[in-house]
Amino acid sequence: MSTVSARPDGATWLPPRAGSRPGSAARPLAAGSNLDYYLVQPDNRDFAGPAGILVEEFRLDEDHSAVRLDSTGWTAGGSRWQGASAFSRGIRTDAALRDRVVGANRQEVEFVYRHLGGGELPGEEVLRGYFDAGIRLPTSAPLRLNPGPATAGFAETRVYRVFFTAGLDADGLTGLLATWRMTPGHGTTGVLTGVAGTARRRIGADAFTWELRRIGAGAAWCLDLTADLAGSRDDAVGPLLRELTTAARMAGLIPVTTERLR
Repeated sequence: MSTVSARPDGATWLPPRAGSRPGSAARPLAAGSNLDYYLVQPDNRDFAGPAGILVEEFRLDEDHSAVRLDSTGWTAGGSRWQGASAFSRGIRTDAALRDRVVGANRQEVEFVYRHLGGGELPGEEVLRGYFDAGIRLPTSAPLRLNPGPATAGFAETRVYRVFFTAGLDADGLTGLLATWRMTPGHGTTGVLTGVAGTARRRIGADAFTWELRRIGAGAAWCLDLTADLAGSRDDAVGPLLRELTTAARMAGLIPVTTERLR
């Protein structure tokens, strides 16, 4: 996926980031930011700067699975924000359209919005007010009729799968594996499907393992997260899913949905 970093006059579109390559997995999520931000390139590739902004939010069920995708967009020179469900659907089904979209954090979008003449970027609650009816997402509830036993020593074991579009180049994959301190799998190079890497983390008494996989003969990616919960609380699940999905998005992937498989 192309990155948006320079204008035709040579000026930079984005504020500098120490130690971070544009498009890499190292870009942090803005403090207090709960929305997903993207910069959109124009159709005319002779102009290197962004032509608009897309803002999205996945609405989650109580078990942290995704049930709806809301979005709004703004075009440079436009007077107002508009619902963007059709565009959000398009970047997940149309490779050419998807290639025009680059993940960003809120600070970067604030910078671009100001320099494109939009002024101060609206707050997140205001942006939510521009959402349209959204996109309803299928749920995986039928797959969880038989949850199975928990991992030994834990009260409950859950499995989540986050689906992503294609779009992860070699640099993005390398950055993501490094960010997550993953043990490389057998699908990192020259393999269309398979596990690219595995990582583990303890959060309090809970244990988490996740794998990044190529799926669909290399046409897409998914992140499988196994959550071994020590008790009845699942407070760490949502923030960790958010953290991992954001890192993948900054590396060049576009999230499609999050399903709970177990």
